[in-house]
Amino acid sequence: MDIMLAVAPIVIPALGAAVYALAGWRRATTSVATVSAALSLLAAALVAGRVVANGPLSVAGLLRVDAVGAFMLLVITAIAVLVAVATPAHLAAELDARRISIRTATWHATLVQAFLAAMALAVTAADLGVLWVALEATTIITAFLVGQRRTRAAVEAAWKYVVICSSGIALALLGIVVLGHASAHSATGAGLDWAALAGAAPQLDPGVTRIAVVLLIVGFGTKAGLAPLHAWLPDAHSQAPAPVSALMSGVLLSVAFYAVLRVKVIADGALGAGFARALLIAAALASLLVAASLLIAQRDYKRMLAYSSIEHMGLLALGAAAGGPLATAAVLLHVLGHGLAKSVLFLGAGRILQTTGTSRIDGVRGLATRQPALAGAVGAGVLALLGLPPFSLFASELGIVRAGFAAGIGWATAAATALVVVIGAALVTHTGRMLLGTAPEGPGAAPAPRPLPRCTATALIIGIVGCAVLGTTTGPLTVLLEHAAATLGGTP
Repeated sequence: MDIMLAVAPIVIPALGAAVYALAGWRRATTSVATVSAALSLLAAALVAGRVVANGPLSVAGLLRVDAVGAFMLLVITAIAVLVAVATPAHLAAELDARRISIRTATWHATLVQAFLAAMALAVTAADLGVLWVALEATTIITAFLVGQRRTRAAVEAAWKYVVICSSGIALALLGIVVLGHASAHSATGAGLDWAALAGAAPQLDPGVTRIAVVLLIVGFGTKAGLAPLHAWLPDAHSQAPAPVSALMSGVLLSVAFYAVLRVKVIADGALGAGFARALLIAAALASLLVAASLLIAQRDYKRMLAYSSIEHMGLLALGAAAGGPLATAAVLLHVLGHGLAKSVLFLGAGRILQTTGTSRIDGVRGLATRQPALAGAVGAGVLALLGLPPFSLFASELGIVRAGFAAGIGWATAAATALVVVIGAALVTHTGRMLLGTAPEGPGAAPAPRPLPRCTATALIIGIVGCAVLGTTTGPLTVLLEHAAATLGGTP
């Protein structure tokens, strides 16, 4: 039974991919993704309950699901449900406009299911090598999704994504090799098993481990969108189809950051908390500075959301640098809240692009008058990103700030807070121009050809409501978060 639970979140979307590959995208298969996501979410919930009650699940030394992995499975599957609900309407609109073919829709559905399976494998892998393979698989899969439209900009973004992320992943691979060398010479028999490495960390050679940690944090940080190797993210997220952007921003970045959190546990045990903290603070402030400087004069609303993702990855890095139970729980809560809010915004941005024909901020005006439901969801999503109550990002950002000052990195926390204020002002300014005012002449002036599809509206509402509920209570997630915080504190 334990084996079935552990592998279910991987196998279910893999079977979904097989169904789409064999049967194609048609009326009879449009609900396959939704059913797959719902079953995966149920399986993730059962896994979380089993882990809280009886401890980590292990499968043949290849898979290991502890509280952190179980929480990440919930994040992946919850966002997958939102995307699956909204995808049929998105693809139908693309097909009606003849921007894609049935063949392209089939490949889209197949690759998205494979993408979800790869991310589930990444957060359940017991071995750093398997984790690396899963993350590299996500790069290969999503490269085809980013370039799906086959325009010059989309193909360029896909190549940029592949080159930069593969470079980062190559650094991570080198880091794994170096860490494996340190493990082999420690006589602990830990190998690349991350739980064993965390326990054996004090026996690892500090000099070798230090090199490995730098390579791993920079390498996995590249995939998480952290500066300085962040340049792929705005292009990829702005060119990818809206459902793919929602998954990449809401889930993929967090899965990559999950790898950074695992590395930090090993680094803290081998080198003390100061080394990884310094690296993460530098990455956090650099990411926030990049986001703030490029958001102020941003002209494209999908790129605006992409730079906002860099901001929130920077906040996660700051929380991880602070360390401790409060910061770790706040980081994990922020992962889920950001995933919900950003998925809503990218799905909403996709609908805006389909109805206005432009991704330029100055090409969209008076959205609240012409499409009030869509405007309301987008406005609420931006308020959530700003960290305003009652949304969960208010609680998580407050927890990160408190932990930062308590951990003695008040200067970095204060600088980060100032940059977050600048970013918030830019987001409010740009979004306000889109939602309010009079519709312009030309692109964006015409009303939507049809009302907001029910499935899209359902996904947007569920995402916003879920983010708000998390801001008031974490409910059954409370115990899971406590266990996850203990695990990332060095107690596997």
